[in-house]
Amino acid sequence: MQRIVDNFLAVTKESVKTITYETLSNILRLINGLSAVLLSILPGKANILEGIQGWELRPKVRGPRLPRWMENGVSSFNQFVHELSVDFDSLSSSGEHSAEDDVDDYDDAYICPATPLTPNLIFSRATSFAKRERNRRHWLMSIIMFLLIPARIMFGIPFYFCKRIFNKGVRAHTTQHKRVSSANAAKKGIDHVVQRATDRRRGIIEDLHLGIEIVIETIFDVIHHATRCLLSPLESLRMLLRWSSSSSGTRKIDNDDSDAIVPTATLAASDPTPTQKKTNLSNTLNTDSRKCRDVITELGYPYEAINVVTSDGYVLVLERIPRRDSKKAVYLQHGVFDSSMCWVSNGIVGSPAFAAYDHGYDVFLGNFRGLVSREHVNKKLTSREYWRYSINEHGTQDLPALVEKIHEVKTKELKSSSQLDTSEQPNSDQPYKLCAICHSLGGAAILMYIITRRVENKPHRLSRSIMLSPAGFHHDSPFFFTVIEYVCLWLAPVLNPIFPGLYIPTRFFRMIVHKLARDLQNYPAVGGLVQTIMSYLVGGDSSNWVGVMGLPHYNMNDMPGVSFGVARHLAQIKRAKRFVMFDYGSREANMKVYGSPEPLDLGARYNLIDVPIDLVAGMKDKVILPSMIIHHYRLMKDGGVNASYKQFEYAHLDFTFSHREELLEYVMSRLLLVESKHKTLKLKRKEEIMSI
Repeated sequence: MQRIVDNFLAVTKESVKTITYETLSNILRLINGLSAVLLSILPGKANILEGIQGWELRPKVRGPRLPRWMENGVSSFNQFVHELSVDFDSLSSSGEHSAEDDVDDYDDAYICPATPLTPNLIFSRATSFAKRERNRRHWLMSIIMFLLIPARIMFGIPFYFCKRIFNKGVRAHTTQHKRVSSANAAKKGIDHVVQRATDRRRGIIEDLHLGIEIVIETIFDVIHHATRCLLSPLESLRMLLRWSSSSSGTRKIDNDDSDAIVPTATLAASDPTPTQKKTNLSNTLNTDSRKCRDVITELGYPYEAINVVTSDGYVLVLERIPRRDSKKAVYLQHGVFDSSMCWVSNGIVGSPAFAAYDHGYDVFLGNFRGLVSREHVNKKLTSREYWRYSINEHGTQDLPALVEKIHEVKTKELKSSSQLDTSEQPNSDQPYKLCAICHSLGGAAILMYIITRRVENKPHRLSRSIMLSPAGFHHDSPFFFTVIEYVCLWLAPVLNPIFPGLYIPTRFFRMIVHKLARDLQNYPAVGGLVQTIMSYLVGGDSSNWVGVMGLPHYNMNDMPGVSFGVARHLAQIKRAKRFVMFDYGSREANMKVYGSPEPLDLGARYNLIDVPIDLVAGMKDKVILPSMIIHHYRLMKDGGVNASYKQFEYAHLDFTFSHREELLEYVMSRLLLVESKHKTLKLKRKEEIMSI
């Protein structure tokens, strides 16, 4: 009877889960289909589905098949729970039973090969032949036991009471050993949970599927135990008495099961010996929270992080792919709502940072202020005080601190390595060449940095700058940015106190956005519709906005933000139609900062730029139009700057988040110009020395 009830509950449970899952899947398919219809109606957007993974506009005829979440007729979650339960049963039974005990005939046979990471935790099912033999033996034993029921009743009752009296004294000595073995089994089982749960990222829809299966499993587990108590009251009473007697002598056991210890090793670390790292189950939400360090070290490159403190107390992270003996260095600076991750996000082949390192450069990756974590020397600094900055602080505080730290590190390393040539002694103050590659807002900050350092008569340390769609001029921009301009300028007194920083405020909402990006990739028509809407908002820019949302630096723990002051500064630049520094709103405040009632006009001082500038524009870029890059170029040529102009068929984010081989070739060719010029000067100096 118990077996019949168990089979009925198992079939009902699978049916409920299948109906629930298919209902949810059909709703999602309907939403995805409606999104595809909308995309087909929108002019020129039907082909957006062709480039998205997993979508076919003309699907081929296929035979019926089970859903992808089912394998061999059983859901993946059921298989996971079954393997986990077998894991606990096998590990606990190994410490509680001897070799002479009978094995439960209803258990499956498992093979447990040991691995270095999780020994005795990988199970594989026995062959079907062994299962058939076991079932045959089970039926024979059932028939024999049925015929021997009267004899079992006659001799079993006295034997049962004698066994209970005998085992009562033995159980006190074995209870502690069983608890220790069960605790070890639980710890090993949690290792198994962590390994299985962190295999890949999940979106909100997949979390919803998993949550539904967990709820259904829990409900039917309660029903199963309730029916078992009704059908076997004596066994339930015996289990209750056993539980009450064992719990009376229970002591508190160290409950560190939430932390699973996993052996790890970091590439390019000073000590490559594997260490033990704790993985907390409460944080395993399957979100990609990798940092720039993780990407670099996973690909086998060396890594170094340097904390830099600005003059106003902000703590910045200067990341590095070090070549300590190299006399040529490159500094890469990201744009708005971005971080150093953009320079390594395309892997070894398509990332500028790795390409520069492979060409022999010492690579430095800068990070502006503006993280949600709000790193500052003053730990009591409020959020409103932290986000009180504009582009001025990027160009006059962040970049000077970062570049001077690079100069300090490189000079110390090269001088200590004793590799300086005697012919370079007159220039020993900077025994290396530093080039800058920047994108968007990073380009405007680099220009501000060079000009302000020249005005202050201080060295800027740069030999060349390559600017990918740099900001600075925005009077020719889409309507959406015009709306933002008026909002930032007219409502600044109201919005600035309420929204000092523009970012996703809580870890929960950051996790939701990160997982939604995953769902938008799993449901391509919905993702394509969101991509189209975002493209329309920014004037038709065809950047991969949905893909960028799923990058690791937009994770639940931290993300790059932007202050309202930066947005207001960009609005002032757009309104003035000039590349000006931040206007503090009054003549007195501007006089205090600039020494003049008006903010400094950087475009009018391009003649102070004394290094070659390479400007790169995107023909499909609707965020910073090519006409604005040409405006930079014309002002630079009028000021006598050694400037060049190049344009590609790119959108705004394609410069950093897309694999563009021709762009990397162009950037590397411009960097080599500095090296060739350096070699020419070196040969001239040698010739002068020989002539003397």
